[in-house]
Amino acid sequence: MPNQKILYVTTEMFPYQEDTNMGSMVHKMALKMHGSGNDVRVFMPRFGQISERKFQLHEVIRLSGMNIIINDLDQPLIIKVASLPGERLQVYFIDNEEYFKRKQFYFDDEGKPFEDNNERAIFFARGVIETIKKLNWVPDVIHLNGWMASLIPIYLKTYYKDDTYFNDTKIVLSVYNEDDIELNSNTKDVLAFDNISDLQSLDNPSFLSFVNDSMNYVDVIVKGNEFLEEKLEEAYGKAEVEKLDFLNADSIATVY
Repeated sequence: MPNQKILYVTTEMFPYQEDTNMGSMVHKMALKMHGSGNDVRVFMPRFGQISERKFQLHEVIRLSGMNIIINDLDQPLIIKVASLPGERLQVYFIDNEEYFKRKQFYFDDEGKPFEDNNERAIFFARGVIETIKKLNWVPDVIHLNGWMASLIPIYLKTYYKDDTYFNDTKIVLSVYNEDDIELNSNTKDVLAFDNISDLQSLDNPSFLSFVNDSMNYVDVIVKGNEFLEEKLEEAYGKAEVEKLDFLNADSIATVY
């Protein structure tokens, strides 16, 4: 079905991350939909491992410059963009000196999870929402991939509930077997600052607990892996929305 506006939000995408199932799937889905005549855009974090020179990232001044308040602190939002290598498909990168300059993804040099992984995810989710609005581009479908992206429907249905911008947008969530890394115990307080409190994940916050919560805020759930690990499979089974088993990139158009 061509002529749809499809937004992919992901924490991983090939070639910026290699050898991951999620990164490969998002890459293939985005190219498939782009090649079928849809208006496709991709948003992801600008992790420090992504080489700006190699992938020719450049800052979009008209989109940058906003501040997002995270836990009572103003954090500057920087938007960078690149074309997917060899393709006319734009990838937008959410960047911030405090959250994304570091060279590691989620762990410090001693193997401990970063204490601000929760804030980084919130910044990413809100950064995507605010940038889409600034682009004045209303997607027909938002397809979420990865634990950071899973915060977007939670924010849209709570913090942004009175904002009509995304009223006609449908939200698809692909669920993957990601590492279930614990989040800082202050997560409850950080989200309370944005008046978000009614989440099961807040008692034991972790990457996958947010994915589990987000299943209650989307329109369709798709398995990103053929077999999900137990915690995800249980939440998938309980979710009261439309659910689909694993689909390859060639079949994903049936969801939209």
